[in-house]
Amino acid sequence: MNRQAILPLALALFSCLAGWWVEPALAAAPGTDPTAIGPEPAATTVEPAFPPLQLILDRRSRLLKVMEGDRERRRFRVGVGMPGWETPVGSFSVIEKTAYPIWEHPAKGVRIPPGPTNPLGSRWIGFHRDCKGRRGFNGQEHLEVKGCVTSGFHGTPNRDSVGGAVSHGCVRLFDEDVRELFEMVQVGTPVTVLP
Repeated sequence: MNRQAILPLALALFSCLAGWWVEPALAAAPGTDPTAIGPEPAATTVEPAFPPLQLILDRRSRLLKVMEGDRERRRFRVGVGMPGWETPVGSFSVIEKTAYPIWEHPAKGVRIPPGPTNPLGSRWIGFHRDCKGRRGFNGQEHLEVKGCVTSGFHGTPNRDSVGGAVSHGCVRLFDEDVRELFEMVQVGTPVTVLP
């Protein structure tokens, strides 16, 4: 038996007697320290293929921008909250997405099922929930909402309202636009609302 074949077996036998075990394949490698712990695997970070999306709503210009990093990916004309029911300003994130939502009147509780007369259109993307209640005049009547109010992006059957300040705090889009937006975002997508 040659010396290179004997060395791994002798090292393995000695390691068993000494109370520790050395893998024979490791012992067979010339210049290997049998007591050394193997190298740590290299840390790898996987960069996303595309920068994450974020939504930036400018209430004053009534524009919603879909940003991918520093690049504007899409722009939508929108309707925002009326005076006294302004769309909330600040940093938020998408908290819910619903296809074919049921609309509930914020004060009266009347529900309208999905369909062509639903005030939310065919898609709902919620981004802000306030549970302090609200009250105000909507141009026709005084409303008092008890409990939670959620603001979000949605479609509308009233196409003329897109571009105006007409909602109770939500952001209205043409229905074809909210469908496109719905496919682009996910729960957690950042939303920034500027004054």
